[in-house]
Amino acid sequence: MSIILNERPVFMIGAERSGTTLVMALLGCHSRIAVPEVVWYYPRFYPYLHTYGDLSLESNFRTLATEMVFGLKTPFWGMQVNPRTIVDEVIELAPERSFAGLYAGMHLRFANYVNKPRWGEKTPHNLYFTGPMHEHFPNAQFIYITRDGRDASVDYMESSFGPTNIYCAAHSWKRCWNAVKQWRQPLQDKGLWLDVRYEDLVRHPEEVMRAVCTFLDEPFEEAMFDFYKTDLARARGASRDHAPLGHSISDKYVGIYKDLLSQRDQRIFAAVAGKELEEAGYKNDVSPEMPEPHIIEKYINFDSRIRAATLDGFEGHIVYESYNDWLIDQRKERLKKGIWKESDNPRHFPIGDPDEEMIIGQRAWTQWKQHFCIKRRYEGEVVL
Repeated sequence: MSIILNERPVFMIGAERSGTTLVMALLGCHSRIAVPEVVWYYPRFYPYLHTYGDLSLESNFRTLATEMVFGLKTPFWGMQVNPRTIVDEVIELAPERSFAGLYAGMHLRFANYVNKPRWGEKTPHNLYFTGPMHEHFPNAQFIYITRDGRDASVDYMESSFGPTNIYCAAHSWKRCWNAVKQWRQPLQDKGLWLDVRYEDLVRHPEEVMRAVCTFLDEPFEEAMFDFYKTDLARARGASRDHAPLGHSISDKYVGIYKDLLSQRDQRIFAAVAGKELEEAGYKNDVSPEMPEPHIIEKYINFDSRIRAATLDGFEGHIVYESYNDWLIDQRKERLKKGIWKESDNPRHFPIGDPDEEMIIGQRAWTQWKQHFCIKRRYEGEVVL
């Protein structure tokens, strides 16, 4: 079923390291828009809803609600709640008894908490679920943030959670760009899609944010540019991966690939994602050079190994990953209990895709976590 909310949701999407967090922080400072921390609900839950069984049964619906409510990487988005009653509160706010209803209910709970009428949500990989999201929330608006894929890739490679070489980074950026192609024009025609270029945003922030507010039919507010003073930005800005949130908008991160990518890596990016880079409006300035097949195999293999081996390292994402793994365990337990069976699997994307684990938000492949005997950890001190 479709949910039409009087205050239209705002979805901020784009490849990781493209400026989605900056837009999240800016709009979160608008007096009318509540934007919590990232949630990953669609990637984590939507493809696997069949594993919860018949959601018309109270026990199954409550299991889904509980895993969604208690599964936030920032517990309860910082809200002061009663853990004994919060699931009931979200269910009560849900416009319908469905995954989308719970998704809306959770965001409505946050919006009520911060006393704002409208809510938005930023999870980069929601871009893979644009179709279902539009189906669930037909009047929701999408803001797609694009950044030069070479800058995004080098930023990704230097993060504590992304690809570890240029081939894998370029592949990820390319998939993200292509994932929304079929939706861009149809949603633009409905007035539900706005493209924002990161480089324009950081060079002309007021001009771009005025255009964003016009698109959202909201008044422009200077207070948005105080985002770096918020608790969210201070917490994130303290980590290396999100240092730019710790200060006002700057264009110093534009063109970083020229210093941080070798000429060979730039040629590899051009070979893997040069076509998409030009479609996005950026100019290739090197000749493409695709690695030999055995080198590509090495890139993929080493990336997989390093991702797993560094999960519990400095500013690693072991806590975030541990909960993702726990969710998979729960699916298996429900299968054993007969709540669902393999024939119930509708094979929704990305189930069965070679990149399934990365698309749904895993930071490392299960195969290599098991290979390196990575132990789970459910408590941490670093905001990621």
